[in-house]
Amino acid sequence: MNKGIIFDLDGTLVDSAPDLRAIANAMLANHGHAPLTLDTIVSFIGNGIPKLVERCFETVGSPLDGEELKSAIVWYLKAYAEAPAKYSKLYPGVVETLEKLKASGFILGICTNKRENMAELIVDEMGLAQYFSSVVGGDRVEQLKPAPEPLLECAREMGCDINDVVYVGDSEIDSATARAANVAFILFTEGYRKILASDLYHQALYCKFTHLPHLVRHVVVQD
Repeated sequence: MNKGIIFDLDGTLVDSAPDLRAIANAMLANHGHAPLTLDTIVSFIGNGIPKLVERCFETVGSPLDGEELKSAIVWYLKAYAEAPAKYSKLYPGVVETLEKLKASGFILGICTNKRENMAELIVDEMGLAQYFSSVVGGDRVEQLKPAPEPLLECAREMGCDINDVVYVGDSEIDSATARAANVAFILFTEGYRKILASDLYHQALYCKFTHLPHLVRHVVVQD
């Protein structure tokens, strides 16, 4: 049976907050608003770009709805597509770890609430495409994480039984997704988590990517 490891993207493989902030602040400037801090933008990450855009305008005291909100989301997505990884960086040890996991026979996938074409752009820009057999974005299925459907779809596309998959992520949403799908969860502690790690469902946690292969061997059910 194929063993799979599915990763979240933002805050797990890629520190993308600087790009998300740069585009958010350009968008806000276009509407006459002051910039938001990096910490504020980080607190908005995890539910997809439309929700991030909505929260930006709510935070500056100028909430949008209807066509105005749709227009702002379209602007943000267009600007993001033009420069998806100008300031983003991989977390230390990501490439080496993916190399090791793939060489060990694991099938790798990505499950994110980011729109799929945007996720694929970033994966390409960061030089990661060769490692992943599936990238499932937030627009692939009807429900976003923490609903289990995106994770189940990713496992299906990877050719893995969901019982032979472990999910690796950094946030409350990722933890809840893993629990909803009844899969093991490994928590990356250096991402965009907002509450204590001890308060989240997880089977293991790590702060350095070099620790992950060892943890996976203990969490994934072996034949």
